[in-house]
Amino acid sequence: MRHIRICLWAVMAVMLCSAFTTKEKEKPVYVFGVGASFKDSVVYFTEVQLVDSVVLDGNGFLPQREVYAYQMKNFLEYQKGKADYTCAIYFSENRLKLEKEASKVRKQYEKGNTYVLENVKVADFSFKKPEE
Repeated sequence: MRHIRICLWAVMAVMLCSAFTTKEKEKPVYVFGVGASFKDSVVYFTEVQLVDSVVLDGNGFLPQREVYAYQMKNFLEYQKGKADYTCAIYFSENRLKLEKEASKVRKQYEKGNTYVLENVKVADFSFKKPEE
């Protein structure tokens, strides 16, 4: 009888805890991209952009982040005529933190006066949330 009571309490505790777990809420995530090529001295930087209604995964990573990189790569290839570019995506839920990171990355490329930095405006290109 004692074991049944303990099991019953354990089952009730699990049910109670699972009832109060909330689904992850969609939060705005800020993103910027960098496109560079080993064959060209031009490096493209997007502005920090808001990608709304994104849920970061359990490890804090942007799901389907490779799709965002391909969006920028396709833009550079088809709109700018720049093939063979590698694109990197930076993201954060904090805009100021991401702008600081963008400044840091930009300074790395500005260091040796080897690269020509070109801004990509939001009017020309913006990241879209991929369909799930």
